[in-house]
Amino acid sequence: MSRRGKAFIAGAFEHPRRVIPDRTVAEIHAEVALGALADAGLTLADVDGYCCAGDAPGFGGLSMAEYLGLRCRTIDTTETGGSSYLVHVGHAAAEIAAGRARVVLITLGGNPRSGGPTPGGSARVSDAPEAEFEQLWGASIAGQYALAARRHMHEFGTTGAQLAAIKVAASHHAQHNPHAFLPQVVTVEEVLDSPMVADPLHRLDCCVITDGGGALVMVSPEVARSLDRTCVQVLGQGEAVKHTAGGRIDLTYTGAVWSGPAAFEEAGVTPDDIDYVSIYDSFTITVLQTLEDLGFCGKGEGGGFVADGALLAPHGRLPFNTDGGGLCNNHPANRGGMTKVVEAVRQLRGEAHPAVQVPDCTLALAHGTGGSLGTRMGSATVILGREDA
Repeated sequence: MSRRGKAFIAGAFEHPRRVIPDRTVAEIHAEVALGALADAGLTLADVDGYCCAGDAPGFGGLSMAEYLGLRCRTIDTTETGGSSYLVHVGHAAAEIAAGRARVVLITLGGNPRSGGPTPGGSARVSDAPEAEFEQLWGASIAGQYALAARRHMHEFGTTGAQLAAIKVAASHHAQHNPHAFLPQVVTVEEVLDSPMVADPLHRLDCCVITDGGGALVMVSPEVARSLDRTCVQVLGQGEAVKHTAGGRIDLTYTGAVWSGPAAFEEAGVTPDDIDYVSIYDSFTITVLQTLEDLGFCGKGEGGGFVADGALLAPHGRLPFNTDGGGLCNNHPANRGGMTKVVEAVRQLRGEAHPAVQVPDCTLALAHGTGGSLGTRMGSATVILGREDA
């Protein structure tokens, strides 16, 4: 059953703080939940569906449902790392389309910047069946992404300067975001001169680590029509898992090669129709490979695509991450998927900062990545449209 146009995002909220030492993880979840519900013009009493992932404390959805006082008819605690929240959008849309929920709340929260607990999904990595074959040899998150970057360079001639252009574009957008963790504009040279973290990735190729969170409120068409708020249609969603294939992994592509086409097919649109993209940017190589795999340029052509200013808002060929993204703005709980959807909603509502608002933004794509490009990952793609799209 197609979910196209059968569910709407009525509320979106991003926690304004990037360092929150005075709140528990549960309190951060609650603050963003109330923020998104207020944005929609609803209350906790209206919620009959709830989604959260491994960053939620205690028993996850069970603990948070009690903490928030929710009376849920449906719950989803799917855990695919940073892509979880875009998976939740698809699952919530299906529940709403089937009539099993009318108002679904999705939350993310955490405080790794202040030294808070590591999200559950990441903590369990030490118990994973693959751990004894990888962590024993010193594999790190940055190192695994570096493997993918080096392979892409080897296969297609991609350069460090081309990867740096992604960070430069994000920094140009972040300068207009008063909440951005890194609002300074940087140059390609400054990215390449920053300390090497895992060759070929420099420090400025890596996302920030912040406290914070975000939340979404999804509603049925009937509820959307009753609200005094501009709502955003869910037009299509796709999700996928990619892994090492028993050691035969190809590091040059991501799970977006599967999640992207599924989302485009359900939405009935193509990459050429998209006005704005929110791409999960844990590292610059994540963005470059994802753009290729979603079909915005050919495989191996991502370096040239990003180096000519295509990603710059508001007038680039494909404006991206206009809040500054994970590279400059926010990466709450070490998971960037939620904020990708929030900024896409802002763009479609015309509520992004005027300096980066894409003119007549009608269709937006948000993409989340979980895990690592170098080992195993979750991928989820969501295509959103204005109410009249």
